[in-house]
Amino acid sequence: MIGPVAPSTLVDAPPGSVPPPPSPPVPDTSSKLIGSGLVLAAIVLVALNLRTAVTSLGALLEDVSAGLRMSGTLAGVITMLPALSFAAFGALTPRLARRLGATRLLLVAMSVLAAGLAVRALTDSTAVFVVTSAAALSGIAVGNVLLPSVVMRYFPHKVGMVTGVYSMTLVVGTATAAATSVPVAHLAGSWRAGLGVWALLAAVAIVPLVVVARMSAAESRAATVRATAEPARAARPASRVRASRTRLGWAMALLFGAQSFGAYAVMSWLAQLFRDAGFSAEVAGLLLSGVMAIGIPIALFMPAVAARWLDQRVLISVLAVVTAAAYVGLLVAPRSGALLWVALLAVGHSTFPLILSLLGMRARTAAGTVALSAFAQSVGYLIAAAGPLLIGVLYEATGAWVAPVGVLLGALVVQATCGLAVGRPRTLEDELDSYSEKSG
Repeated sequence: MIGPVAPSTLVDAPPGSVPPPPSPPVPDTSSKLIGSGLVLAAIVLVALNLRTAVTSLGALLEDVSAGLRMSGTLAGVITMLPALSFAAFGALTPRLARRLGATRLLLVAMSVLAAGLAVRALTDSTAVFVVTSAAALSGIAVGNVLLPSVVMRYFPHKVGMVTGVYSMTLVVGTATAAATSVPVAHLAGSWRAGLGVWALLAAVAIVPLVVVARMSAAESRAATVRATAEPARAARPASRVRASRTRLGWAMALLFGAQSFGAYAVMSWLAQLFRDAGFSAEVAGLLLSGVMAIGIPIALFMPAVAARWLDQRVLISVLAVVTAAAYVGLLVAPRSGALLWVALLAVGHSTFPLILSLLGMRARTAAGTVALSAFAQSVGYLIAAAGPLLIGVLYEATGAWVAPVGVLLGALVVQATCGLAVGRPRTLEDELDSYSEKSG
């Protein structure tokens, strides 16, 4: 939403004086509504694309491996590529955002995503497939980091509601790509169609972003004009915000990492746990998809619920207890209580949209949100990348689920502990100010 600009207050100037530049016109209400609608459409479409590249490949990995003659080792590396890419490229996002601006960088990111998805679906080279997959994932990494700051900038009084909308959309995109990539591939007779179709969805997201980027550029030019007209009131350039210097930044990073560690591990191994409990492969897959399906409406409302409270420590604790109950239930009675554990996991995993909302709530400025989001996600996804691998190693070594579930419970303890630190109301800028005063 492009904010209104104060009308000009020009008076008759003395002879020979240079009048100040005219203030930009005040947009009418309909223009503001159209602008808000375009920004919201861009946010939703970006969110819809934030996991399709990952879950579509997961669903078709066996076919892709056979088609490109990948080794088992390389296929395993590719499964770790999303989390590693999110960590690496997410860390670069604040620097790029300072140079290009958030909306223009999002436009570039979605363009890179669309191109990467298209090329990897067409190539016959394993090396090109890996490189273009990494390129596509870099676009997703940028979107992961920037969306909380875009929400805060354009919808500062509706952060919970808009975060809920895009969190739900992210889950919908994740589940849709997982469920439809294989049928699309079978219908077209090639795995390439099952992967390539998602490039079209990324291309659709580019359309509103082009308009929003132009609106943002016009807003920046208007701000420059105002600053030139009133130099005494011009704000000083903002210094670089470093979340790594704060306890809040590290607590958020470990919270994000511990939650994602458990979520990635569950998404990778839950179906196998149910198969070991005696379910068929089809039913085990349905139970896994049930976690995502039940989580869709929860993802919509969780950020709005969190935004109603200044302190989220009770909510974070309740979600940790629910998740712990699901883990213990999967270990003790995986078959008889399967539906209950799936439902509890879906509720527990709503910690993720809660974290997304906290990324915006724990900073006062867009720059602070970008810095906090980038640091939390870059560190967090490095931790998350180890989840499926470690659980797999323990399962293969022990032939049982006691040790893997024990590790998940340990990660949950870290999640709850860091969540209590993050849930206390304060902001990144507050801690940085306190740090500067002590250093000074």
